[in-house]
Amino acid sequence: MDKFLITGGVKLEGEVRISGAKNAVLPLLAATILTDDPVTIRNVPNLKDVHTISKIIAGLGVTITYEGDTVYADASTLSNQFAPYDLVKTMRASILVLGPLLARYGNAKVSLPGGCAIGSRPVDLHLKAMEALGAKIEVENGYVHASIDGRLKGGEVVFDMVTVGGTENILMAAVLADGVTTIRNAACEPEITDLANMLNKMGAQIEGLDTNTLVVTGVERLHGCEHSVVPDRIETGSYLAAAAITGGKIKTTHTNPYIMESVLDKFEEMGAEVTRGEDWIELDMQGKRPKAVSFRTLPHPEFPTDMQAQIMAVNAIGRGFATISETIFENRFMHVPELSRMGANIQVDGHDAVVTGVEKLQAAPVMATDLRASFSLVLAALVAEGETLVDRIYHIDRGYERVEEKLQSLGAQIKRVKA
Repeated sequence: MDKFLITGGVKLEGEVRISGAKNAVLPLLAATILTDDPVTIRNVPNLKDVHTISKIIAGLGVTITYEGDTVYADASTLSNQFAPYDLVKTMRASILVLGPLLARYGNAKVSLPGGCAIGSRPVDLHLKAMEALGAKIEVENGYVHASIDGRLKGGEVVFDMVTVGGTENILMAAVLADGVTTIRNAACEPEITDLANMLNKMGAQIEGLDTNTLVVTGVERLHGCEHSVVPDRIETGSYLAAAAITGGKIKTTHTNPYIMESVLDKFEEMGAEVTRGEDWIELDMQGKRPKAVSFRTLPHPEFPTDMQAQIMAVNAIGRGFATISETIFENRFMHVPELSRMGANIQVDGHDAVVTGVEKLQAAPVMATDLRASFSLVLAALVAEGETLVDRIYHIDRGYERVEEKLQSLGAQIKRVKA
């Protein structure tokens, strides 16, 4: 199992190119099931999760071809509607094939998914939404079996709580349903807008983009298209956090500053100088120690849960103290014991954590527990005194493309070592 060996104390500086968004490309690939025509998706990151969803779709019979950062998908060769446990177990986003299969073929059998151990993310909301469009749902022996006589019927879907995956799944199902579907309390993350944009390019009729009410008028069929994946706002924020924690200056390129204002506001509150361009963001900490900042994770456009761990790491060496409230997932403070091993002063009380900044962190062996927590440990290691060994970095490979190469280009002393 690979590990990262990181020597801290280097002020990171330079320019880093941001990849396409992992959280956007997964539903985009699932959406290729909805048409017999070829679909071309560009700016696709080379990530473990992307390979996993590709294997699942290929297992359904879809022809998937990679050429650099471009993926060509041809679902005219799809031969079955069964997504088995051995593939689905590694990633919760695998459930996203349910909606497209059901809408296109009237039948789907998908294993209940696995993924990061960051608390309960039940698929109940996905299943209730499908039932609202007329689907018959049975859950047996760890599998979801969804079926419909004929086509799905447009209807009213009201989510009890905001769900990104649930919104994406029902959106893909509704585009081929008979009639109009209204999705209320929908998530409005940029990645959902990206999915809706591609579906509209394919001939779907989706209105209400960037809002919490989506109105979908079903169409008879979809056609192929070309689409480029939106930039990864979480990767962008993670590299800006690397500048903040090391007192450095980093420019992220090929990104979008307009979809991450809540995060940039917090960097400015820390005392960083943040400059924005049309497709770039630069953070200059000017060698200063950041000020600790309080925040609460909430659905977009508020502060994203996927940046909570990274900003906590910056707060760990910040001036003063800050309170962090995690309202999205109930078990997303698993990085706290590992940061504490490095000397961080963090007290957890339920969904809240109080971080009192310390002047220095110390190197220690640490272990990643989930995707974003893994980057928080890398951030802490970049500023810690001595050599830190970060274990279980397969988590980071799920969501960060060529992470050590990008950090090395900024001056970080980081290398991948074999166990």
